[in-house]
Amino acid sequence: MTLENSREVNNPLAQELLKKIESKNAVIGIMGLGYVGLPLAIAFCKSGMNVIGFDIDDSKIASIEAGKSYIKTIPSEPINSAVKAGLLTATSSADFVERVDAIIMCVPTPLNKYREPDLSYVEKTAEIITPYLRKGQVVSLESTTYPGTTDEIVRQIVEKSGLKTGEDIFLIYSPEREDPGNLHFSTSTTPKVVGGENDSALAVGIALYSKVVRQVVPVSSPATAEAVKLTENIFRAVNIALVNELKVLFEKMGIDIWEVVDAAKTKPFGYMPFYPGPGLGGHCIPIDPFYLTWKAREFGITTRFIELAGQINNAMPDYVISRLKDGIDARLKRSLNGSKILLVGIAYKKDVDDIRESPSFPIYERLEAAGANVDYYDPFVPEIPMTREHAGLAGIKSVTWEDIPSKTYDAALICTDHSTIDYAYLADNSALIVDTRNATKDLTQQRDKIIKA
Repeated sequence: MTLENSREVNNPLAQELLKKIESKNAVIGIMGLGYVGLPLAIAFCKSGMNVIGFDIDDSKIASIEAGKSYIKTIPSEPINSAVKAGLLTATSSADFVERVDAIIMCVPTPLNKYREPDLSYVEKTAEIITPYLRKGQVVSLESTTYPGTTDEIVRQIVEKSGLKTGEDIFLIYSPEREDPGNLHFSTSTTPKVVGGENDSALAVGIALYSKVVRQVVPVSSPATAEAVKLTENIFRAVNIALVNELKVLFEKMGIDIWEVVDAAKTKPFGYMPFYPGPGLGGHCIPIDPFYLTWKAREFGITTRFIELAGQINNAMPDYVISRLKDGIDARLKRSLNGSKILLVGIAYKKDVDDIRESPSFPIYERLEAAGANVDYYDPFVPEIPMTREHAGLAGIKSVTWEDIPSKTYDAALICTDHSTIDYAYLADNSALIVDTRNATKDLTQQRDKIIKA
């Protein structure tokens, strides 16, 4: 297959589907209305296409029907407008699949407790749609996964419908590239990689996503597209591990890693800045590299860079706690056991309410295990929701900003550098600040109570 002639298809079903997409008469079905599915649904509605969203969470269905967003980084206005215009509906009933022309799967792909790929959400979603599939539809998987998933798992499940992929229905893989809270790139302005199992599928995929993104990047197969997504996030994981390792070394040398990176990034070529932190968070970087590590074993390959990066990044919560412990001991002349600690930031990154894989959770648990009395403050996360790996923290509420002075904390540990926080005020009301994000870089007058970690 050549990418140049990918639009030249002879399949009559593909031709009819292409006509529907080009005329915007195709109905789009989106499975999973989370951080990926919801903005994608909005983007299709803005293009003038009808969207039916599916989710097993009835509260999300109710919010969409009311025209309200349940994700803080996504405003309610475009949802409300789409609902009122009759372009967006939501359901928890799988029979909607019969009424759509495109089914886009936006479901989680976490790791299990053995740090192996958990594809149960993908498998279940494919099983849900299979009884309702009909000829002339396109099925797109967006969930991050290892090369071969679309062909080895999704295709085999959907073909249980009796339909043949590549002939009766068209299978593609197009990895999500959402970055919650990013003000510079949105769903529509971020280039979209698409891989199809044959020319017909690729042509349909290009046409479909061209309606909502400015640039579609076709590749030769779904497996190639799956590899593209993993490569993007492995690149970030490895480089973050490098700068985290340098952080530990430079601290021993009395050198500020943040100053080093800021100076290094002035070089206009051959360098890209990455920044240290308390550990990896988010839906991609802490998880995706291990999908390839797991798959590599099938080929007898050991992914040493990836595994080493994982070890370094996973060690960061313990390093942060050790810096906090040493600071309390040296500067406050007391132990971590019994100290009052304010953990600042539960979200995995600044200015979002996304808590997926946040390093704040293991830090919180390990501080409590060490005997510290821990509170947290996060203006974006007023209460810790139930999570699979940190169920013991569910229901804990953030302290209010106004209550911080009366709590008389021994130390504030900055894990997330939300831009709405007054860090000078925080320093004034804490005996010690341990900063993992360089949020206090401008507090020169309070430098004696700040430790970088």
